[in-house]
Amino acid sequence: MNLSDAQHLSELRIVLMGNRAAGKSSSGNTILGREEFALKTSAQCVRRHGEVADRHITVIEAPGWWSNYTVEMSPEILKQEIVLSVSLCPPGPHAVLLIIPVDTGFKEIERKALQDHLDLLSERVWSHTIVLFTNGDSLSDTSIEQHIESEGQDLQRLLDKCGNRFHVLNNLNRSDDTQIKELLEKIEETVAQNNGCHFEIDRKILQEVEERRRAEEERAEERMKRMKKQRENIRSQMSDAQHLSELRIVLMGNRAAGKSSSGNTILGREEFDLKTSAQCVRRHGEVADRHITVIEAPGWWSDYTVEKSPEILKQEIVLSVSLCPPGPHAVLLIIRVDTRFKEEKRKALQDHLDLLSERVWSHTIVLFTHGDSLSDTSIEQHIESEGQDLQRLLDKCGNRFHVLNNLNRSDDTQIKELLEKIEETVALNNGRHFEMGGRKEAERLDKWKEDIRIQTMSGAEGSDSRSLGSSGSGLFRSRSGAEPVFGSSSSRNSSHTSYVSGGIKQYSSMELLPPDCECLLFIGHFQCTFVSRNLCFFIIRARNLF
Repeated sequence: MNLSDAQHLSELRIVLMGNRAAGKSSSGNTILGREEFALKTSAQCVRRHGEVADRHITVIEAPGWWSNYTVEMSPEILKQEIVLSVSLCPPGPHAVLLIIPVDTGFKEIERKALQDHLDLLSERVWSHTIVLFTNGDSLSDTSIEQHIESEGQDLQRLLDKCGNRFHVLNNLNRSDDTQIKELLEKIEETVAQNNGCHFEIDRKILQEVEERRRAEEERAEERMKRMKKQRENIRSQMSDAQHLSELRIVLMGNRAAGKSSSGNTILGREEFDLKTSAQCVRRHGEVADRHITVIEAPGWWSDYTVEKSPEILKQEIVLSVSLCPPGPHAVLLIIRVDTRFKEEKRKALQDHLDLLSERVWSHTIVLFTHGDSLSDTSIEQHIESEGQDLQRLLDKCGNRFHVLNNLNRSDDTQIKELLEKIEETVALNNGRHFEMGGRKEAERLDKWKEDIRIQTMSGAEGSDSRSLGSSGSGLFRSRSGAEPVFGSSSSRNSSHTSYVSGGIKQYSSMELLPPDCECLLFIGHFQCTFVSRNLCFFIIRARNLF
């Protein structure tokens, strides 16, 4: 279509859609010619206005999703915002700009995520959609057409859905106003192709979302008031003696939930490696006039039932609560706030925690991570929007929860409040910590310790190191650089015997060990071969074990 055939509009309404970090905010700023959108994640739509090329421009930025997330994995509140975005520029947008960075590979998983999220607005939205390629500077002398051909069928299929309408934007070169002038002309051409009509969402879809949102906001307000009153009642009944100088915490949750980051935020420094570990890790620190011990238990895959998890992982979960004797004051159950919470997640969390017995729930607090993604949305509204699976889990632990923004460690009030909630949990448990008890639980713990002993004795040199917990003497091996954690005070003063060039030498401290030597380490009833100080690898040798 020639430009002369298009309608020259004095007003244009635009919605920016795409995954996180695709460049929506930067594109909005480039379109309006000034810094109107903050370059940070938001959970809500953002609306801005400006005068550009003799047109009044309204730009709505919808919140983004993770690029490899299907629509089923995105939080409910995000999907609501996508639907509501087109109602924020009444009577509707002239164009939806689907943002895709040109400097990253485009595969089926990205295509499906983009397509499914946009389909929330109905199939009709595609006739009003233009693909906006960002990071155009990375193309250099390559044409956008060459890039499209090189990316293959997934990108081409997406472009086919929106009538092969696309544009490239270089957000690093805002002085080039021709790229914006051409984009606005393409939007006018799109309007002309739609017989001068803007996109308008089905009123029934919009009404359902609006009614659901209002109901959730009302329930969220009630939940907030209820929780505030509950906390006030607990604090009023607490004595000064219940303000603890020591707190013992266990972090529990699936992989990538944010356990290590949360441990670092709680202790105020980098103590936990941000990588997967098969063993428990223990760290200490002084925080808000309290001595804090934090145990991070290894995580499971988020959709794995407890039956699918390896036996050694289940053993570590049970042993975790014995690594801060006499037991943890609280178990923090880590849940990401930026992903959908469905039945399989609830079942996985619930079943893995149930390994510690039903009693653990009275000592459990749900700790929501990625709090930055909530923006101005309250955690209560998120809970209400996610539905019954998350609410059922919260019911099991007395509706105790807290939100952590691990990107903002300078905000010490979030940790202070978390520690206060742990103290309140202890008070609700009559001042008692959690402790594994009962004959069956004791027998199971003893059996798993015996299994670990046998597995470690039978392991070949070079096999993975692991942790060993015991109510008496024991050795705990954590990640690289972690302290050895001993189960008895007498173990701490154990000497180390090094065999070097046929000679025998004793060391009173592990810090004095040569970097590459084979050593015998006597710990209580254990005799351990310390193969390499750098690798921190131990093999338990038989010597009156247990």
